[in-house]
Amino acid sequence: MNEMSLTGRASDLTCFAFAPAAAAFRPVSPRRSGDLPEVLGGRYRIERLLGVGGMGAVYRARDLLREQFGDPEPYVALKTLSTEFAEYPDAHALLYSEFALAARLSHRLEGPTLDQLLDEHPQGLPWADCQSIARPLLEALAYSHGCGVLHGDLKPGNVILADDGLRLFDYGLGQSVAGRLPGLPRLCRSRIAAWTPRYAAPELLDGAPLSVATDIYALACLLYELSAGSHPFRRLDGRQAQNIGLDRILQRPAHLPSRCWPALRTALAFDPANRRIDAAELLAVFSASPCRLRRWLRLSHG
Repeated sequence: MNEMSLTGRASDLTCFAFAPAAAAFRPVSPRRSGDLPEVLGGRYRIERLLGVGGMGAVYRARDLLREQFGDPEPYVALKTLSTEFAEYPDAHALLYSEFALAARLSHRLEGPTLDQLLDEHPQGLPWADCQSIARPLLEALAYSHGCGVLHGDLKPGNVILADDGLRLFDYGLGQSVAGRLPGLPRLCRSRIAAWTPRYAAPELLDGAPLSVATDIYALACLLYELSAGSHPFRRLDGRQAQNIGLDRILQRPAHLPSRCWPALRTALAFDPANRRIDAAELLAVFSASPCRLRRWLRLSHG
């Protein structure tokens, strides 16, 4: 799929279709139904469930109008909000914000998600396989941050392993970097605590705003899980893990080269002041050969 292009809610189906190319915002007639119809609004044929998260569910659908006009890729993502989140006063603004952020990041969506791969490798991935996933994932986040877009809910279920490469998707909890992308809705995210807890940085759970550092923490948990096969903090959220001092007993995953551990350990810091690394720096470490890494470290640290 080329776009995160249809949003709405499952209960009291008040749905909105977004077409980035035309910047259209078209309401679809609501229907009262416990389940989604086979064809929504007479236009979107639902094919299958892609994933479920804290806010709701995402489905793969075909835009029958685009198909009628011969579009070779008529596929869209249909997002539904859970009943709880549909009741927020600014739910529609939240959905539009997701569309506006995702529309700035062009990528295709098709393939299994990373959590499916992790289920098949409970001991973690060999380094070569881990690196082949970590590098494009870091590239995607570095690109996103460079465009002024914070993801807000990095987790294995939001990473698709497509035939032509890795894709990062679902910016439903995303936000623009402070001072970037003016004109987008500025929402009060403190009421929308849909973060996936085990990937949420402690400060985020304490009410701090999204930041590059909160994305980095979630990404670091994911990278650790790739190489170890298990969550770095026993699947506890950052605040719980911090309270019992799990960072003091954290060990380098066996599959992770020792040269990468200091950078990943920094990214896993509970205190954001100690999380002094960004996606581009992590990418340099995870991409470098041992000789290149030593040179990079000398340049970075004088």
